[in-house]
This record gives sequence, structure tokens and C-alpha cells, in this order.
Amino acid sequence: MSRTTTMTVRVSGALSEFVATNVGEDGAYENVSEYIRDLIRRDKERVEREAFDRLKAELNRAFAAPEDSYMPLTAAEVIARNRT
Repeated sequence: MSRTTTMTVRVSGALSEFVATNVGEDGAYENVSEYIRDLIRRDKERVEREAFDRLKAELNRAFAAPEDSYMPLTAAEVIARNRT
């Protein structure tokens, strides 16, 4: 079940002006809540993309290793190696 989090964010000065230009009739968002939700979604996507890129780089590095560097292992050996 998803839960709702209520946040109170206080901005002033240049930040407040910037938000005001992005919200309302002339802005891209109807209200501040919509704007904040979009910012959070974009940040979540960025974090997920960065994690995927790190995984992809690690897999590319592993698959680029010469074939003779691979050693056959049993499941028990892998489990034992990961416990240390």
C-alpha cells in the first residue's frame, strides 16, 4: 500500500520567484505540488539511470576480461566466497 507524505517547503527570494514563473497560467505546472512531484520523479529517474549505468559499466568490464581469466565455480564456492 502506498502512503502519502505531506511536506512543507519554504523558499524565498530568487527561488520563490523561479517557482512562481513555473507555476500558474504562464508556467508549465498548475500548482506547486505538481511541480515538486515532477522534480522528485525526475530525480528518482536520474538516480535509477546512474545505478543502471554503473551496473552496465561493471558488466562491460567483466565481459571484456579474457576468456582464460574465468574459472568454473560451484554454487557452494560462490556462496562461501561471498560470505567473507
